[in-house]
Amino acid sequence: MVVFPGCKINLGLRILNKRQDGYHNLETIFYPVPFTDALEMQGVQKYYPGGAASVQSLIAGNDILCLPGDVPGAIIKIKEAITNKQMSWADIEYHCKKVLNAKYQYGLASLKPVNTENLTSDLNARIPMMRRLVAENAITLLAKKDAIFFPLTLSKKQKANNVAYVAFGIKESNEFAKRMQRDYHADIFYASSWITGYPKQLRKYKQIVIGIHNLSRSPATNFGLTAKDIKLLKDLQQNNTAITFQFGNAYAAKNWCDASNLVLCYEDDSIVQTIAANMLQGKLPYKGVLPVSVCEHLKYGDGIVNPVIAPKTINRYGINETKLYKIDSIANDAIAQGATPGCVVLVARNGHIVYEKAFGTDSYNGKKAVTDESVYDMASVTKICATTLAVMRLYDQGKLDLKKTLGDYLPWVTGSNKSHLPIEQILLHQAGLVPFIPFYKETLFPTGSLAPAIYNTTYNDSFSILVAKDLYMSTAWRDTIQRKILESPVGPQDKYVYSDLDFIFLGKIVESISGLPLEGYVRKEFYQPMSLSSAGFKPLQRMPESSIMPTENDTEFRHQLLRGYVHDQGAAMFGGVAGHAGLFSNAYDMASILQMLLNGGMFNGRRYIQKETIDLFTAYHSKISRRGYGFDKPEKDNATRKEPYPTLSASPSTFGHTGFTGTCVWADPDKQLIYIFLSNRVNPTVQNTLLNMNVRPKIHEVIYSALEEQ
Repeated sequence: MVVFPGCKINLGLRILNKRQDGYHNLETIFYPVPFTDALEMQGVQKYYPGGAASVQSLIAGNDILCLPGDVPGAIIKIKEAITNKQMSWADIEYHCKKVLNAKYQYGLASLKPVNTENLTSDLNARIPMMRRLVAENAITLLAKKDAIFFPLTLSKKQKANNVAYVAFGIKESNEFAKRMQRDYHADIFYASSWITGYPKQLRKYKQIVIGIHNLSRSPATNFGLTAKDIKLLKDLQQNNTAITFQFGNAYAAKNWCDASNLVLCYEDDSIVQTIAANMLQGKLPYKGVLPVSVCEHLKYGDGIVNPVIAPKTINRYGINETKLYKIDSIANDAIAQGATPGCVVLVARNGHIVYEKAFGTDSYNGKKAVTDESVYDMASVTKICATTLAVMRLYDQGKLDLKKTLGDYLPWVTGSNKSHLPIEQILLHQAGLVPFIPFYKETLFPTGSLAPAIYNTTYNDSFSILVAKDLYMSTAWRDTIQRKILESPVGPQDKYVYSDLDFIFLGKIVESISGLPLEGYVRKEFYQPMSLSSAGFKPLQRMPESSIMPTENDTEFRHQLLRGYVHDQGAAMFGGVAGHAGLFSNAYDMASILQMLLNGGMFNGRRYIQKETIDLFTAYHSKISRRGYGFDKPEKDNATRKEPYPTLSASPSTFGHTGFTGTCVWADPDKQLIYIFLSNRVNPTVQNTLLNMNVRPKIHEVIYSALEEQ
């Protein structure tokens, strides 16, 4: 960037807009900050020498000039342009203010050192999947003469010495060479070992696959290719039935523009090599087109897209993605029928996201489209993705014994009818606790208005519990809630009664043992080290309201549209954090938690829970219900049920949970499958039960129908 003296700097979070007098005010409109490529490149200097490129770049609207080369010369040229009225000082100030504002916007005014712990793994967490998708869409088929390579298959009758792989640029096997050996029993030859022409024994092979590796980026050295390399390679192409895979700079293809079968792969790493091998095998189609013109026969935009390939080619990680698009029609139909304003569906298999799509809007009259980053009130999914995780962690550490009772961990229940209840029975919803207590109803007048002795619109020491926007509950009422829980009846322990109170108690146990609030414990032990950006309680403390999907327009209790405040009334009266509800998240973070569990407690190289603990908690533990410890599971007699749960094809090892707001998360260890469905079906009213027209199970069953053996 070229910096000029005399800029009038006015820092702020608002953005720049131009006044009629040519100067600039700070307005509430956001402008991008465009910047140039390297101005010192010869292609630019050739036409705009001596700083002229900097002038033209600023006139074109760029704010940042990258590598202008001769900075003093550029400043002189820019001043000359101002004198000649090609531009003005006001323009320079405009560019400077935009750059300074961008720096301020991103926190450079109060720079804090970056925590570099696990930095590489955090930054690279999503990169492999992204690079895989880029490769699948970029690799370009430019010549296709011999159908035998499209795809190249290995029949059961095929004998050895049918396929050879000739590698240029390497002296030992890389991923592509290993795939050639594994997929085709190919013999491997390294061209660097040939003193003279290629060996005569190559002539016995019916198909030859050529790989060009380790190309340099320098055109001046012909990308590291020698005359010998080029002659050998062209001889192979012309005298054999061969296909060439070029890994690296596209311009290197000028050396073999007349190749009969040619694929450009652009990069040379294990991910790209794997995708290229899948394309050769017919598992993936060729989709790319040439981004540059290489020679007369290979021009910009060339590419043979979607050639005839083997059946079931759209297949990654053992799942037929073509079948997954049935999900689109189910989700769109649910929205059209009024079951939910919008939703997000994520499917992962074998540790890879294979489907992630958002549908609809944030509300029925809303204009904000749902995205795959949209954050939802997870409702009862809190029970497994917060509270049960914490319980498992404490169990691992020997701090929690499932055979002990509430009284062993919560002194305030001593002497009550809850003191003797075993933790194990509480996890199974078999402790005899009532399903829930509608605390909020006792804080309303008969007219439905809020009791002023219990609620206030502003915060103070007496009213400190935030239950909704500008609504604070009396601090003293927390003790009233606790007393009402203790006074509630306890039924027999030989019945299954799904209860929020079970997990309210479990959340309190976590806090009692750890000495931390529940939200602080799961954030410290799981969400932060796993780099989960959205998962957590009290989301408005961490993200803008617009990122969060609204739930109910609550006309009975809080008298407002709930957005960023927990929908569950009981959790709200605990300040937004409770063991049974209060968690918010996007689909990716929920999938990350389930993947950690499928990984046996490992995630990005760090262990969070022991595998034995996960196996224990996610197994069946009741003779009278389908429950695991904390986790929901399929019905044991699914095959004979009229309405199987969560879906007919779910294996007995499956575990997960659903949420009242319209969410569900399920993981199947047998199939290494994750299914996430997030919606806000309670918007604008909880009376909307149309989502129960089996939308979630229908999508779940479609996913199972798409599974294929690898």
